[in-house]
Formats: sequence, C-alpha cells, structure tokens
Amino acid sequence: MSAPVSAGAPLGTSTWPPLREELRGVEPYGAPQLDVPVQLNVNENPYPPSRKVVDDIAGAVTLAASTLNRYPDREFTELRTGLAAYLTKEAGAPITPDQVWAANGSNEVMLQILQAFGGPGRTAVSFAPTYSMYPEYARDAMTTWVAGRRHDDFSFDFDEARRLVDQHQPSVILLPSPNNPTGTALPHEVVSELCAIAPGVVVIDEAYAEFRRAGTPSALELLPDLRNLIVSRTMSKAFALAGARLGYLAAAPELCDALRVVRLPYHLSAVTQAVASAALRHADELLGKVDELRAERDRTVEWLEAEGFEVAPSDANFVLFGRFDDRAALWQQLLDRGVLIRVTGPEGWLRVSIGTAAEMTAFKDALRDALREVTT
Repeated sequence: MSAPVSAGAPLGTSTWPPLREELRGVEPYGAPQLDVPVQLNVNENPYPPSRKVVDDIAGAVTLAASTLNRYPDREFTELRTGLAAYLTKEAGAPITPDQVWAANGSNEVMLQILQAFGGPGRTAVSFAPTYSMYPEYARDAMTTWVAGRRHDDFSFDFDEARRLVDQHQPSVILLPSPNNPTGTALPHEVVSELCAIAPGVVVIDEAYAEFRRAGTPSALELLPDLRNLIVSRTMSKAFALAGARLGYLAAAPELCDALRVVRLPYHLSAVTQAVASAALRHADELLGKVDELRAERDRTVEWLEAEGFEVAPSDANFVLFGRFDDRAALWQQLLDRGVLIRVTGPEGWLRVSIGTAAEMTAFKDALRDALREVTT
C-alpha cells in the first residue's frame, strides 16, 4: 500500500488549500465587531423593535416552524407582494410583485446581479469613493472591476462616467445613492443620463434611502421609464432588521426573471420570509424613528462643522468627516474611550453612524478628548 499523500502537499499542487490564485492572501471583509458601550461603525438603526413587533415576529416564526419539514415558497409570493406594496408608496407609481426580487441581505442581491449580468469577459463600473464590497462582488462573479472617480466634493462627475462607459462598455454600473461612505445622493438627471448611455444595467443602491433629506428623490420614481434601471433596498437600516438579513430590489419583470436563473434553490428560508413579512406589517412603527435619526444626523453635521471639521453632506444615517493626518490613531483613541466608529472612505476621513442622542453625546465628548490626546 502506498503512503498517504500529505495534506500539506497534495498531488499536482504546490500550495494548500487549492484556492483561486486571485483570492490568495485576501483578508475576508468585515467591520470590527467589538463589545463597547457605543457602537457607531456599521450604520445600524440604534432602536430595536418594540415588544409588539417582536411578539408578532415571534408568532410568525412559530407558525413557519410548524412547516419546516417542507421547503419554503421559492418565489416568496407573500413577501414580494408586501414589498411591492411598500415600494409603491415610495415610488408614487404602482410596483407589482413581478418587479420585486429579494435575497439574504442586499449583499446577496448584488452578487446575484453580477452573476446574472456580469461574468468572464464582462465589466462592472462604479465611481470612488464607493461601497467597499462592490469590487469583491465583481471578483466573486469573475467580473472585471473598474472604478472611476467622483469630484473632490464627492458629487458625481458625469464627464468621467461617460468616458468610462465609452471605454469599457460595462454590463453593470453600481452606484449607491445615498453613497456609502460619503452620504451623497444622486439627482434624477444623473440616473436618467446613465441609463441612456449604459449598454447594460444600472444599479442604484438605495440602502439608506429612507433617511434622505426632504426634497431628495428616490430612483424608484424613474422605474416606469427606464427598462435597464435596478433600484435596490434593504430592511437592515431604516427597518432596524440588520439581524434578519433581507435585501430586495425593484426592476423590470424581465430583469427579475433573469435573477431567478442564478439564485440558489429555496434561497430565502421560511423563517426569513416570515420575519420580513411580519416586519412589513409594522412598517410605520419600525420606520417611526427615521425622522428622529435624520434630525440627530443634521445636528451632528452642524456640530462637526462648528468644531472645524470638513463634513460631507449626508442623506444617510451616517456622517463622513475629516481630515486627519493619522485617522487610525484617532480611531483607536475613540475606541479606548468606548466609542467605535469606522475607518473607511478616502484617506484622512472617518465615518460615524448616527445613534441615539445619548450615544452621539458620548461620541462628541470622546472626540474632543481624543483630539487633545493625538495633538499633544
């Protein structure tokens, strides 16, 4: 009997495990998850669901649990109907269930979009600074990634966009609005002009749309006229359901049908569907803190500006501010004081999520103390 092959040196390979070459040495994505008193780093809603909502969700999960021996509705019919009704209120025009798709968080929604419309020989484009996961979705879907630039004030540079579209003919354009990490929203004319020149689909990622300021439009309003437009949303932020992992989108029915080709079998569990459908029944209550968070965001922007910081105008539930010679050192000083924010975006900037009034007071006090420490 021949000797077994060592796990450290399998036949035909020089390294183990046999990972794709472009993945070697790559660190997994993930913001720090630390047990500190004030957590303001991942743009969560700081207000948990009420007891009434928790009880209704628990009842829906209990009912779903009685049929867990069966596969879930793979077309998630009830949930699509509920999401369509919710989006119709936002869009100002009817959105039907066949125009809605959902998956396990907007992350999976984005990956499915790139699996369906990207792939080998195809290109995805965005404009930096932009969401840091987009290039990873493209990588995982074996799609070429190209990042253009925004203006220095983070507004959209349409001349740059036209140049990149002409040069690369992308099958997917990914744009957050409000943008993550800057909070900048896109005007309708930018979305319409992009859809007019794009050879593929244009994805407007509205994960933070419910927090937008009065007068800032949603791209949902443009869906009836733009057949290549996809507008994605999430229940993680304004709905205070980050732990439920439910993302969704609205688009033309044929685009939603295309995503059914790449979805895994029964990708949305019966429990996930039950939780999300129950939450939609309480949409008004779950979204009830949005106005309060908007006001707290605006107060935070005013305070940061009064303290002499540069601040990006925000339509989201976070604020990007700077600039710092050593942002990592300041981040650590804040953490040492029990306040966790995010090192992200352009060099020299930091991002703080909007928490409760008490949490934002703790952030301000910690920031003043931390700045004294790093400047002495």
